[in-house]
Amino acid sequence: MAEKDQNVQHFLELIRQSRRGKFKIYIGMSAGVGKTFRMLQETQTLLRNGVDVKIGYVETHNRKETESLLEGLPIIPRRKLFYKGKELEEMDMQAILNLHPEVVVVDELAHTNIEGSKNEKRWQDVMEILDAGINVISAINIQHIESLHKEVKEITGVDVGERVPDSVLKEADEVVNIDLTADELVTRLKEGKIYAPDKIQISLKNFFQAEKILQLRELALKEVATQVERKIETELPRSAHLRSERFMACISSNHEIAAKVIRKTSRLANYYHSKWFVLYVQTAKEAGDKIGLAEQRHLINNFKLATELGAEVIRVKLNNIAKGIIQTCEEQSITTICIGKPHLNLLNIILSTAVFNQLLNKLASVEIDVVILS
Repeated sequence: MAEKDQNVQHFLELIRQSRRGKFKIYIGMSAGVGKTFRMLQETQTLLRNGVDVKIGYVETHNRKETESLLEGLPIIPRRKLFYKGKELEEMDMQAILNLHPEVVVVDELAHTNIEGSKNEKRWQDVMEILDAGINVISAINIQHIESLHKEVKEITGVDVGERVPDSVLKEADEVVNIDLTADELVTRLKEGKIYAPDKIQISLKNFFQAEKILQLRELALKEVATQVERKIETELPRSAHLRSERFMACISSNHEIAAKVIRKTSRLANYYHSKWFVLYVQTAKEAGDKIGLAEQRHLINNFKLATELGAEVIRVKLNNIAKGIIQTCEEQSITTICIGKPHLNLLNIILSTAVFNQLLNKLASVEIDVVILS
């Protein structure tokens, strides 16, 4: 009976997948590149071609060019609700589901919904809309992509709180980069097409500097290239004889290094469209009663981060770290190990040499690559 239930469940899953809406995302390197403008242009084109398309939520930021494109478009009214004594507006997901248009435009994918909404995040609303068989066109800036958070923070100095898991981008059927040169973006800013006049000079001194824009542009292009690679991989599978990549990030209780290793391994795994793991070998010195509460909390947060980025977390209790790594590699058919650059003094390096050599010799014999991440 259980096997029959599983077969039925599998068939239902296939039906749901076939009925699911198509998902298109416009990606930009920063605010003001023209993502919303492009979405509204596409909406106008779809309408002219007789497609039942509606605006679920669009944020114009009072940009005249963008607002002019909204004229004549069918807009689903936002729901109004009171929060902390203020009347606020939010996208009406239930109205979208009830009206069931062929296509709906939903801006600001990383937006956090007002407390009391059905879902905490707008991207979760979008997943429900797609599951209902409605096609969605949406937009996001790269600083809101979880695995790029640290890199964007290092470039811009801005710690973005609203982020979208990479798994959401993997759901997209089409990803389009809205690209501008640094000069074009700065010109748009100076012409008042991005922010109000009182914010222009501050923006030019901070976020909108040529070298920062160039780095963000590179990240955006790489991200879209990765998504295109994934689509090619899905639709045109590689020859079966090629070895599929499987990455494993090895972390310790050092939370800062661990978080960097997790994010960078996530990027590598995404690039190769491969399954990946995070391994934590807990020695007797790192038992729960021997490390502080802060370290335990950081460790749990890093496990959570890894899971959000799509990894399978493996915890092994063993005093011989090399042995724990080797055993897990064999069990999970790992092809590449990612570790952080060791922050050890000379004495520790000497003491660890035998263990490290044991690990390297074993990995070399089974053709497993080791990547040391800075």
